[in-house]
Amino acid sequence: MHRINVNMPESSRETDEDITVRQQRYQGHQSSNNIVSSISKFADDHLTLVRNISTGLAVVGVIVIARSIKLITTFQAVSEIPARFIERNVSLRGKVHSITERGLKVEHVPIYLPVLSGMLSRKQGVCTSPMLVHLAGVELTPEGREWLQKNLAPAQTVWLKLISREDDRLHCLVSQSREGSMFSYCVNEEVLRLGLARSAPMIGVRPDSRLYWRLLKRLHRAEVKAERKGRGLWKEDSLWERASKAVRDNALFRLMRRIFKRT
Repeated sequence: MHRINVNMPESSRETDEDITVRQQRYQGHQSSNNIVSSISKFADDHLTLVRNISTGLAVVGVIVIARSIKLITTFQAVSEIPARFIERNVSLRGKVHSITERGLKVEHVPIYLPVLSGMLSRKQGVCTSPMLVHLAGVELTPEGREWLQKNLAPAQTVWLKLISREDDRLHCLVSQSREGSMFSYCVNEEVLRLGLARSAPMIGVRPDSRLYWRLLKRLHRAEVKAERKGRGLWKEDSLWERASKAVRDNALFRLMRRIFKRT
């Protein structure tokens, strides 16, 4: 009697292996589904807790970002302002404190964020110190200083566009809102336009930079308007005043006056 050797086909063994792999994958998939289901059930059962955790993380994130970019930091000295703020000509909000011989004294008012600003202000304290601000590219006349005292009242809000820094003083373009209007104007240009100041070199700005020429053009245009219209320091005397001055300065007239005084 002959033995018959029955060999299993190769394809049958491969099929068994495939079935095993599929079973393992199925079990892993079921396990993943169970984990997701458990997490979903926990979130549904503790919805308030999950929301509070999400809100807390969001608040912490906002605080970290705000502090890193000094968004809600109160600057109490010129030296505290980051160099990148000046390089990028960032605008800061401020409150006028007073007008002095050296320029404006302005208290910095940071951007207000509900809740966060209150928390940080209590932590940092409410004491503020004004910073010295000079109108960039402008040399004020005494009349110009008087005009500032009348038009920039204490506690009035202004915006300071940072141009450069010099020791304890900031050089800025100062802007404020017109009374009864939504629009603002540049104080630097206004005093030049009224003939209450002369244009001056801009300290701390490279003459070969685009910023220098852009500012120079703006300020020069305002000064030319005052000169053409004869405003302020560009105001011309009347014909009678010029004639009187010419007579008074005449040598013959001065000699005759001395003779009459002796007699």
